Amino acid sequence: MNFASLDLAPDLQKGIDACGYKKMTPVQEQAIIPARQGKDILAIAQTGTGKTAAFAIPILQRMTDSAADSVTTKPRALILTPTRELAEQLANTIGAYAQFLPITVRAVFGGIKLSSEATKLNTGVDVLIATPGRLLEHIAENNVTLSAVEYVVLDESDRMLDMGFISDVQAIMQRTRKKRQTALFSATLSAAVNELSHKILHNHVEIRTNKVNTAADTVEHVVYPVEERRKIDLFKDLLAEHDWYQVLVFTSTTHQADKLQKALREAKVSCAVCHGDKRQNARRRALADFRSAKIQVLIATEVAARGLDIPDLDFVVNYNLPYLAEDYVHRIGRTGRAGNKGYAISLVSREEERSLESIERLIGGRIKRIVLDDFEVSDRDPLIAKVAKQKRPSRLNKAGSITIKKS
Repeated sequence: MNFASLDLAPDLQKGIDACGYKKMTPVQEQAIIPARQGKDILAIAQTGTGKTAAFAIPILQRMTDSAADSVTTKPRALILTPTRELAEQLANTIGAYAQFLPITVRAVFGGIKLSSEATKLNTGVDVLIATPGRLLEHIAENNVTLSAVEYVVLDESDRMLDMGFISDVQAIMQRTRKKRQTALFSATLSAAVNELSHKILHNHVEIRTNKVNTAADTVEHVVYPVEERRKIDLFKDLLAEHDWYQVLVFTSTTHQADKLQKALREAKVSCAVCHGDKRQNARRRALADFRSAKIQVLIATEVAARGLDIPDLDFVVNYNLPYLAEDYVHRIGRTGRAGNKGYAISLVSREEERSLESIERLIGGRIKRIVLDDFEVSDRDPLIAKVAKQKRPSRLNKAGSITIKKS
């Protein structure tokens, strides 16, 4: 189904054409028409499936159908998202759809001066994209009011709940119109997301474009078993052997990210880091350099796992497996987007094998292992047996305490 068949407003269609959009993705086909009819939406779809257009296009069309009489500082549409990077990206993407419309799109998020954002808000805003904490700051300073909001989207709602934004989201929702259209988009369907949907959605349409909590079919998964202390050496060898370029690498901590960056720079590999300890400007510059292919490797923590749209990204490497199996799906969602082939490569130590088993259960299949010469890992079964023996209590002593047998 093509966008041209939707009979959109000419200036909106012009913007979509300028973005190069022709054929709709499955989530767009299922969501745009009911959303345009004013129905609430619960959409469970992986990243890279075109979710932004699925909720933004019907909102822009409905706003065009009932245009406001004058410029106002009160937004008509509100899109909440968990991270600064995603907020900025959404503003650019939706702004491109609306480039020929008399509709103003603005984003507010941490890392930018509150006063500079307030100045822009005072000049008028129709579609407001915000992270929850920053939006509450503007509300407290009377820089924005939500009483005129007719459309609300919670994007990456599972991630917002994981990050502890539920109370902020609820406080924000209470300030919007009671009669509003609400859409909840999520990559995974957790108990928390399901509970939230029943609280804020009314007679909603539920959309699922793939099996719940699974990775895209276009992604090939590979595991390299390796000792933790040898991961840097293995990663450098893989880069050199396969000549990978534009590789997104995820670590679990900022310390690991900085350590890997130092090692790569010593090996003359162009790289940058993107994590919460870096200033917003530094993170924005790192992403821009990576998107423009100025650097070969971008090293990131979970802050970059959601919503980043990096065109033609072939490789995502898990330097460390995430603590939650669901976060594996979010990380590797940066590759294999829009029907393109992608590769999810994980460097897995013995200590991470249980996490790997959880990931395999989640995605519904065993991941291929590749054992390389000089990077073999020792058999973990004797280690497990030894640990189990050490932890097994033998009997109570006379004082009633537990005595542990020593191996």
